[in-house]
Amino acid sequence: MDLDQLASIIALTLGVGWASGINLYAAVAALGLAGASGYADLPQELAIIENPLVIAAAAFMYAVEFFADKVPGIDTSWDALHTFIRIPAGALLASNMVGDYGVPLELAAGLVGGGLAAASHATKAGSRVLINTSPEPFTNWGASIAEDISVFAGIWAMLNHPWWFIAALVLFLLLLVWLLPRIWRALVFVFKKIASLFGGEKPPALQPSGQDHRSG
Repeated sequence: MDLDQLASIIALTLGVGWASGINLYAAVAALGLAGASGYADLPQELAIIENPLVIAAAAFMYAVEFFADKVPGIDTSWDALHTFIRIPAGALLASNMVGDYGVPLELAAGLVGGGLAAASHATKAGSRVLINTSPEPFTNWGASIAEDISVFAGIWAMLNHPWWFIAALVLFLLLLVWLLPRIWRALVFVFKKIASLFGGEKPPALQPSGQDHRSG
């Protein structure tokens, strides 16, 4: 196995986990079409997603998600439900990418793929809750369209330019290390604000990270 083949396997294994956390149905439909048309040579363990029925089902669910994902409130409920779908599916797809190389590697790939799916899903779902605090729908639409484009562009990159995709994914993970704690703090503030409307304790003003909270 040369370096380019190794990069392709790594990119596909990590990429399906990442993409599944953002839009599982778009990822399955795109990969299935790529494999069925001969554009991509998928592992035998993933031959099932090249089946026309699987592609049609994924495309149908992508169409449903395309509209559900652009309605404030419904998108958050949709994301909450898909916590139990995207993450296991990302792990399963990743493990099947290396199914020819033995059970230990398959298990390791499943763990990494599931972790990436969880990370990208948490970023998507958390940011949507914050975006939905705005009364206008245009930010929500823009975020949804950007997510769809990133999945299709990511799949194209992992199939055609795996080294570039791996580099971009590393940058994405570094960004998550910085971003996720801030999303979490903002979510806590939003939920406390909602609770205060029903008689709960009024939350303190949300302050930038690193600002000294001590008085005097």
